[in-house]
Amino acid sequence: MDYKILLTVFATVFIAELGDKTQLATMLFAADKEVSKLTIFVGASLALIATSAIGVLAGSFISDYISEKNLHYIAGAGFILIGAWTLIKA
Repeated sequence: MDYKILLTVFATVFIAELGDKTQLATMLFAADKEVSKLTIFVGASLALIATSAIGVLAGSFISDYISEKNLHYIAGAGFILIGAWTLIKA
């Protein structure tokens, strides 16, 4: 296992998820005093695992057809477009 890649992916996803709407939704579920916090934790964890698995599978599939360099350009352009759209809608 490449621990440098593991740490890089962990740090990137961890920072990206802080304050994310997913985390806020999880906090709202946890605020309900009648709901098991363990159930909320397990549900949120399984959801993040499932979405990460989809990302890994999609990335593996797409990389067979598009070069890594072009994927970086596409992802960068996508983030810029989403950011611009968010600013316009604000």
